[in-house]
Amino acid sequence: MEIMPGKLLSKINSPADLKKINKDELHKVCDELRQYIIDVVSVHGGHFAASLGVVELTVALHYIYNTPYDQLVWDVGHQAYGHKILTGRRDRFVTNRKYNGISGFPKRSESEYDTFGVGHSSTSISAALGMAMAAKYKGENRKSVAVIGDGSMTAGMAFEALNHAGVADSDLLVILNDNGIGIDPNVGALKEYLTDITTSPTYNKVRDEVWNLLGKLPAGKNLSREIASKLEAGMKGMLSKSSNLFEALKFRYFGPIDGHNITKLVDTLQDLKNIPGPKLLHIVTVKGKGYALAEKDQTKWHAPGLFDKVTGEIFKKKYDTPQPPKYQDVFGHTIIELAEANDKIMGVTPAMPSGSSLKFMMEKMPHRAFDVGICEQHAVTLSAGLATQGMKVFCNIYSSFMQRAYDQVVHDVAIQKLPVVFCLDRAGLVGDDGPTHHGCYDIAYFRCIPNMIISAPMNESELRNLMFTAQLDENKYPFVIRYPRGEGVMVDWKTSFQKIEIGKGRKLKDGEGLAILSLGHPGNFVQAALRELKTEGINPAHYDIRFVKPIDEDLLHEVFSRYNKVITVEDGTVVGGFGSAVLEFMAQHNYKATVKMLGIPDRIVEHGSPKELHKECAYDAQAIATAARLMVNDVVKVSSAIAG
Repeated sequence: MEIMPGKLLSKINSPADLKKINKDELHKVCDELRQYIIDVVSVHGGHFAASLGVVELTVALHYIYNTPYDQLVWDVGHQAYGHKILTGRRDRFVTNRKYNGISGFPKRSESEYDTFGVGHSSTSISAALGMAMAAKYKGENRKSVAVIGDGSMTAGMAFEALNHAGVADSDLLVILNDNGIGIDPNVGALKEYLTDITTSPTYNKVRDEVWNLLGKLPAGKNLSREIASKLEAGMKGMLSKSSNLFEALKFRYFGPIDGHNITKLVDTLQDLKNIPGPKLLHIVTVKGKGYALAEKDQTKWHAPGLFDKVTGEIFKKKYDTPQPPKYQDVFGHTIIELAEANDKIMGVTPAMPSGSSLKFMMEKMPHRAFDVGICEQHAVTLSAGLATQGMKVFCNIYSSFMQRAYDQVVHDVAIQKLPVVFCLDRAGLVGDDGPTHHGCYDIAYFRCIPNMIISAPMNESELRNLMFTAQLDENKYPFVIRYPRGEGVMVDWKTSFQKIEIGKGRKLKDGEGLAILSLGHPGNFVQAALRELKTEGINPAHYDIRFVKPIDEDLLHEVFSRYNKVITVEDGTVVGGFGSAVLEFMAQHNYKATVKMLGIPDRIVEHGSPKELHKECAYDAQAIATAARLMVNDVVKVSSAIAG
């Protein structure tokens, strides 16, 4: 079914076309843009509520500013669907987040209007400030605008950028999109501070009256700019503390204003465009605006999947037999079981209680499980602080987000040998979110740190047992447990807890001529490949390594003593990862073998479904079977010291 844009939207192929539309008709453009997003996402999937909330802002920005010459930077980027549609990608929007389609986030290589690639939060102010400083240095009259949600403002990087921008004397506009929610509801003192601003009736009433008065007085005659500025500052100081935070950072603060009033937005942005220096415009919006169900349950409708836009029914796959749970839910229920038996256990996550399933513990044990906001660095060091007091902390962070807290892991956890348990969710290729969210690098970047234990479960039972092992008092080191998004394999997953000896793998199958070593969930791909190879008379051995650090040297001695052909399989980068660890062991002990490493290649992997990406990266079951056939039949000649 072809999805058609509205009458006005169908004529907009660039912001230049948008500017041709009469200001009085912009509200119609907003209505059509919002409806087009609903129509496409309901059928093709993607993020949903965030873009609905900034429709008016998106239209106003491209209407007033000279994009792409003027630089527009979106924070995180899942609210940029309207931006993509207005900047020449309307007809390709149906391919959003699909394999070989357009990205779900702004991407520099995709469009000149995407000035900065995003996906992680709180980067927009820093990037836009860099652009503004460059424009000033080059003598260019281009404007720089950063659009940041209040959830993203909880991150330290956003405050670092504000602190610098206030004294950089560059032409920067920061738009604070205040909707009170990221994926889950916002937390922290900043949320309360912004709420105080937007709900102060005295401040808002007098502010409007003073601004109306200023607007009626003849500019340049009876009222100088200096007097107007003093009146504005005095009014704010007397009636509210609302602007103190931002003005203390030397930003001129404007707002709050209704972010869904397109006329007000256009007029305000036109005025701000002519005011030099750092400015902050505070707008109040509703995430999911224009779709009642999304407005009511914003977390559920952040990225709901496919749904009936009329009834709101979210389509779920229907199965004839019971299905295994997601690894995330196994984590969420297992930590409660462990916490009920061990009162030292606590849970920490940076703004991902729903995605990580720590929400279950937060609901049942609110005094022992915490969402700390979008601040991975703080989450890690907070966990370290708790660990110094004997707490057993499970710090649950997405693998790609953990990259933001690397120094804290090294300095605050590993050097001090604090037994924080890092549950790395979304390890491996995550799918539609693409390269900003793939968990490619954690094996490599953790493996080089002393005092670290790095593990990966092959199934739900193994995840439970690793969590059980990690919280035992005898464990004195940081303990990493990495697992993929979704992809469970066990229907009867709630097995009894068993301690796993740290650093010990297991032989799942004996074999002849070839050994396949796997780490974590890809072991299931190996099992599928073995079933296929069995029909052809090919009989490889299969070892589940479990721990990449400390690696099971006894098991590897067995492998290299018995087999001169080895395949390693991992859902991480092949550069410095698990396969590299096996090659290092082989070289250190002077073994001679042909080794083939399968995993994520040394390049940026774009978005697509996990199944499509596993195939592209050649470590799905079919690729493993193919590699085994070639090695057994000596079709591929690989040096004993080189892996392909």
